[in-house]
Amino acid sequence: MEDRYSLISPANPTIVTSSPFFQGLPQSAIDLALTHLVTRTHPANQVILLENDWGGSVYFIAQGWVKIRTYNLEGKEVTLNILGKGELFGEMAALDEVPRSTDVITLTGTIIGSMPSQDFVKLLQTEPMAGMRLSQLMARRLRQVNRRLRLRESDSQSRVADTLIFLAEGQGIKGDSGTEIPILPHRELSSLSGLARETVTRVLNRLEKKGLIKRDQDSICIPDLSALERMIV
Repeated sequence: MEDRYSLISPANPTIVTSSPFFQGLPQSAIDLALTHLVTRTHPANQVILLENDWGGSVYFIAQGWVKIRTYNLEGKEVTLNILGKGELFGEMAALDEVPRSTDVITLTGTIIGSMPSQDFVKLLQTEPMAGMRLSQLMARRLRQVNRRLRLRESDSQSRVADTLIFLAEGQGIKGDSGTEIPILPHRELSSLSGLARETVTRVLNRLEKKGLIKRDQDSICIPDLSALERMIV
Protein backbone atom coordinates (compact mmCIF):
# COMPACT_ATOMS: atom_id res chain seq x y z
CA MET A 1 0.00 0.00 0.00
CA GLU A 2 1.51 3.31 -1.03
CA ASP A 3 1.27 6.45 1.05
CA ARG A 4 -1.21 9.06 -0.11
CA TYR A 5 -0.16 12.60 0.53
CA SER A 6 -1.33 16.14 0.05
CA LEU A 7 -0.45 19.63 1.11
CA ILE A 8 -2.46 21.19 3.92
CA SER A 9 -3.28 24.83 3.38
CA PRO A 10 -3.85 27.33 6.20
CA ALA A 11 -7.47 27.55 5.01
CA ASN A 12 -7.97 23.91 6.00
CA PRO A 13 -5.87 23.55 9.19
CA THR A 14 -7.15 20.11 10.21
CA ILE A 15 -3.95 19.08 11.88
CA VAL A 16 -3.65 22.36 13.77
CA THR A 17 -7.02 22.11 15.45
CA SER A 18 -6.19 18.60 16.68
CA SER A 19 -2.81 19.46 18.19
CA PRO A 20 -2.54 21.28 21.55
CA PHE A 21 0.89 22.46 20.45
CA PHE A 22 -0.69 25.12 18.22
CA GLN A 23 -3.28 26.37 20.72
CA GLY A 24 -2.89 30.04 21.54
CA LEU A 25 -0.51 30.80 18.69
CA PRO A 26 -1.25 33.71 16.35
CA GLN A 27 -2.96 32.60 13.16
CA SER A 28 -0.30 34.33 11.08
CA ALA A 29 2.41 32.26 12.77
CA ILE A 30 0.40 29.07 12.24
CA ASP A 31 -0.13 29.86 8.56
CA LEU A 32 3.58 30.42 8.07
CA ALA A 33 4.50 27.22 9.92
CA LEU A 34 2.11 25.22 7.73
CA THR A 35 3.56 26.47 4.45
CA HIS A 36 5.51 23.26 3.80
CA LEU A 37 3.47 20.85 5.93
CA VAL A 38 2.64 17.59 4.14
CA THR A 39 0.25 14.85 5.26
CA ARG A 40 0.57 11.18 4.48
CA THR A 41 -1.74 8.26 5.17
CA HIS A 42 0.07 5.17 6.45
CA PRO A 43 -1.18 1.61 6.99
CA ALA A 44 -0.74 -0.20 10.30
CA ASN A 45 2.69 -1.63 11.15
CA GLN A 46 4.60 0.78 8.94
CA VAL A 47 7.93 2.20 10.05
CA ILE A 48 7.85 6.00 10.05
CA LEU A 49 11.26 6.66 11.59
CA LEU A 50 14.24 4.47 12.41
CA GLU A 51 16.74 4.91 15.21
CA ASN A 52 19.89 6.70 14.00
CA ASP A 53 18.08 8.36 11.09
CA TRP A 54 18.87 12.04 10.77
CA GLY A 55 15.97 14.32 11.64
CA GLY A 56 14.66 16.35 8.74
CA SER A 57 11.08 16.77 9.97
CA VAL A 58 8.81 17.02 12.98
CA TYR A 59 5.63 14.94 12.82
CA PHE A 60 2.06 15.65 14.00
CA ILE A 61 -0.51 12.86 14.31
CA ALA A 62 -3.86 13.81 12.79
CA GLN A 63 -5.41 10.34 13.19
CA GLY A 64 -4.41 6.93 14.52
CA TRP A 65 -1.76 5.63 16.91
CA VAL A 66 2.01 5.11 16.74
CA LYS A 67 4.44 3.48 19.12
CA ILE A 68 7.87 4.74 20.10
CA ARG A 69 10.20 1.75 20.21
CA THR A 70 13.76 0.92 21.17
CA TYR A 71 15.66 -2.24 22.16
CA ASN A 72 17.32 -3.22 25.44
CA LEU A 73 20.82 -4.69 25.79
CA GLU A 74 19.46 -8.20 25.20
CA GLY A 75 17.90 -7.10 21.91
CA LYS A 76 14.35 -7.25 23.24
CA GLU A 77 11.88 -4.69 21.90
CA VAL A 78 10.76 -2.08 24.44
CA THR A 79 7.79 0.21 23.81
CA LEU A 80 8.61 3.57 25.38
CA ASN A 81 5.41 5.37 24.51
CA ILE A 82 2.23 5.24 22.47
CA LEU A 83 1.06 8.48 20.85
CA GLY A 84 -2.23 9.36 19.21
CA LYS A 85 -4.18 12.19 17.64
CA GLY A 86 -2.87 15.65 18.46
CA GLU A 87 0.56 14.43 19.58
CA LEU A 88 3.88 15.21 17.94
CA PHE A 89 7.17 13.36 17.67
CA GLY A 90 10.61 13.88 16.16
CA GLU A 91 11.09 17.21 17.92
CA MET A 92 14.26 16.20 19.79
CA ALA A 93 16.27 15.47 16.66
CA ALA A 94 15.08 18.78 15.20
CA LEU A 95 16.30 20.68 18.26
CA ASP A 96 19.70 19.15 18.91
CA GLU A 97 20.53 18.10 15.34
CA VAL A 98 21.55 14.54 16.20
CA PRO A 99 20.27 11.22 14.81
CA ARG A 100 16.93 9.82 15.99
CA SER A 101 17.11 7.91 19.27
CA THR A 102 14.10 5.60 18.72
CA ASP A 103 11.97 3.91 16.07
CA VAL A 104 8.39 5.04 15.35
CA ILE A 105 5.90 2.51 13.96
CA THR A 106 2.19 2.88 13.22
CA LEU A 107 -0.19 0.69 15.24
CA THR A 108 -3.26 1.52 13.17
CA GLY A 109 -4.04 3.25 9.92
CA THR A 110 -2.58 6.67 10.62
CA ILE A 111 -2.54 10.17 9.11
CA ILE A 112 0.63 12.09 9.90
CA GLY A 113 1.68 15.60 8.96
CA SER A 114 5.38 16.35 8.59
CA MET A 115 6.85 19.81 9.06
CA PRO A 116 10.43 20.57 7.98
CA SER A 117 12.68 20.88 11.01
CA GLN A 118 13.81 24.36 10.04
CA ASP A 119 10.20 25.57 10.00
CA PHE A 120 9.59 24.05 13.43
CA VAL A 121 12.71 25.62 14.90
CA LYS A 122 11.87 28.99 13.37
CA LEU A 123 8.41 28.83 14.96
CA LEU A 124 9.99 28.19 18.36
CA GLN A 125 12.39 31.08 17.86
CA THR A 126 9.72 33.59 16.90
CA GLU A 127 6.78 32.54 19.08
CA PRO A 128 7.39 32.20 22.85
CA MET A 129 4.06 30.39 23.27
CA ALA A 130 5.27 27.61 20.94
CA GLY A 131 8.28 27.10 23.20
CA MET A 132 5.98 27.01 26.22
CA ARG A 133 3.73 24.40 24.58
CA LEU A 134 6.73 22.23 23.76
CA SER A 135 8.06 22.55 27.31
CA GLN A 136 4.67 21.49 28.70
CA LEU A 137 4.62 18.48 26.39
CA MET A 138 8.10 17.35 27.41
CA ALA A 139 7.36 17.89 31.11
CA ARG A 140 4.22 15.74 30.84
CA ARG A 141 6.10 12.95 29.12
CA LEU A 142 8.85 13.07 31.75
CA ARG A 143 6.29 12.79 34.56
CA GLN A 144 4.71 9.79 32.83
CA VAL A 145 8.06 8.05 32.45
CA ASN A 146 8.95 8.73 36.09
CA ARG A 147 5.64 7.26 37.26
CA ARG A 148 6.07 4.16 35.14
CA LEU A 149 9.63 3.66 36.43
CA ARG A 150 8.42 3.89 40.04
CA LEU A 151 5.85 1.19 39.31
CA ARG A 152 8.33 -1.26 37.75
CA GLU A 153 8.60 -3.07 41.10
CA SER A 154 4.85 -3.05 41.73
CA ASP A 155 2.50 -5.99 41.25
CA SER A 156 1.13 -6.86 37.81
CA GLN A 157 -2.33 -5.42 38.51
CA SER A 158 -0.85 -2.03 39.40
CA ARG A 159 1.28 -1.97 36.28
CA VAL A 160 -1.53 -2.85 33.90
CA ALA A 161 -3.88 -0.38 35.60
CA ASP A 162 -1.26 2.35 35.30
CA THR A 163 -0.74 1.55 31.62
CA LEU A 164 -4.47 1.90 30.95
CA ILE A 165 -4.59 5.19 32.87
CA PHE A 166 -1.55 6.41 30.95
CA LEU A 167 -3.33 5.72 27.65
CA ALA A 168 -6.58 7.25 28.91
CA GLU A 169 -4.82 10.45 29.98
CA GLY A 170 -3.16 10.79 26.60
CA GLN A 171 -5.87 9.65 24.19
CA GLY A 172 -8.99 8.79 26.20
CA ILE A 173 -12.38 9.94 24.96
CA LYS A 174 -14.83 10.76 27.74
CA GLY A 175 -18.43 9.67 27.28
CA ASP A 176 -21.52 8.91 29.32
CA SER A 177 -20.29 5.44 30.25
CA GLY A 178 -16.70 6.43 31.08
CA THR A 179 -13.38 7.01 29.33
CA GLU A 180 -12.73 4.99 26.18
CA ILE A 181 -9.40 4.04 24.66
CA PRO A 182 -8.93 2.01 21.45
CA ILE A 183 -8.10 -1.67 21.82
CA LEU A 184 -4.36 -2.25 21.44
CA PRO A 185 -2.75 -5.65 20.86
CA HIS A 186 -1.81 -7.32 24.14
CA ARG A 187 1.81 -7.42 22.98
CA GLU A 188 1.85 -3.59 23.05
CA LEU A 189 0.29 -3.45 26.51
CA SER A 190 2.83 -6.10 27.52
CA SER A 191 5.75 -4.03 26.27
CA LEU A 192 4.45 -0.83 27.86
CA SER A 193 3.89 -2.43 31.25
CA GLY A 194 6.99 -4.63 31.18
CA LEU A 195 4.93 -7.79 31.76
CA ALA A 196 4.47 -11.04 29.89
CA ARG A 197 1.59 -11.03 27.41
CA GLU A 198 -0.15 -13.85 29.28
CA THR A 199 0.04 -11.86 32.51
CA VAL A 200 -1.51 -8.81 30.83
CA THR A 201 -4.37 -10.97 29.54
CA ARG A 202 -5.04 -12.40 33.01
CA VAL A 203 -5.01 -8.96 34.63
CA LEU A 204 -7.37 -7.49 32.01
CA ASN A 205 -9.78 -10.36 32.59
CA ARG A 206 -9.58 -9.75 36.35
CA LEU A 207 -10.19 -6.02 35.97
CA GLU A 208 -13.17 -6.71 33.72
CA LYS A 209 -14.71 -9.12 36.23
CA LYS A 210 -14.38 -6.43 38.90
CA GLY A 211 -16.19 -3.94 36.65
CA LEU A 212 -13.17 -1.65 36.45
CA ILE A 213 -13.02 -1.93 32.66
CA LYS A 214 -15.42 -2.96 29.90
CA ARG A 215 -14.20 -4.33 26.59
CA ASP A 216 -15.73 -4.67 23.16
CA GLN A 217 -14.25 -5.31 19.74
CA ASP A 218 -12.88 -1.80 19.25
CA SER A 219 -12.28 -0.22 22.64
CA ILE A 220 -11.69 -0.49 26.36
CA CYS A 221 -14.00 1.63 28.51
CA ILE A 222 -12.91 2.71 31.98
CA PRO A 223 -16.13 3.63 33.85
CA ASP A 224 -14.31 5.32 36.73
CA LEU A 225 -10.67 6.38 36.35
CA SER A 226 -10.34 7.15 40.06
CA ALA A 227 -11.49 3.61 40.95
CA LEU A 228 -8.86 2.17 38.62
CA GLU A 229 -6.23 4.45 40.16
CA ARG A 230 -7.06 3.06 43.59
CA MET A 231 -5.97 -0.38 42.36
CA ILE A 232 -2.40 0.90 42.03
CA VAL A 233 -0.27 0.11 45.07
